Amino acid sequence: MSELAITVLQFGLLLLLWILILSIIAAQGRDMMVSKRARTRAPRNDAPASAPEAESTPATVHHSGKTPRPRPRRLVISEGPLVGTEIELGSIPIMLGRAQECTVVLDDDYSSGKHARLFPQGSRWFLEDLGSTNGTWLGDEQLTRASTVEPGDRIRIGKTVLELRT
Repeated sequence: MSELAITVLQFGLLLLLWILILSIIAAQGRDMMVSKRARTRAPRNDAPASAPEAESTPATVHHSGKTPRPRPRRLVISEGPLVGTEIELGSIPIMLGRAQECTVVLDDDYSSGKHARLFPQGSRWFLEDLGSTNGTWLGDEQLTRASTVEPGDRIRIGKTVLELRT
């Protein structure tokens, strides 16, 4: 092999090494931005510190005179393998995931066994991720703690999209 060919091969390998290093740095930068957005997310409402026993309280007019927001009555799957499925909401938490003991068993490779939990507190519903591998998304934001879910908000677990409806 000529000396020129060896030199070209060395420069090619060096170029490939730098491309790899820069792609790793770019990927870590994207991960840091996603993490930063999740941490700085403005709280939607005060989420409960722990998972209390669910209460079933109808929406009422508050002392401020504001009209109450409608209480969601059903959970609808709008995208994914179970599209069209509806679950009536009561006063008990709803477990979402691939495990057979979940309330909603998701036939989705991107969901964990016990992926997320949707639970009522007063007249509101909260969603929390249960340490899933691929995360739970509320709108465009990945959940890092329990958050309030309003009717019409899109909940995404893998390829499945769910919504609370009145």
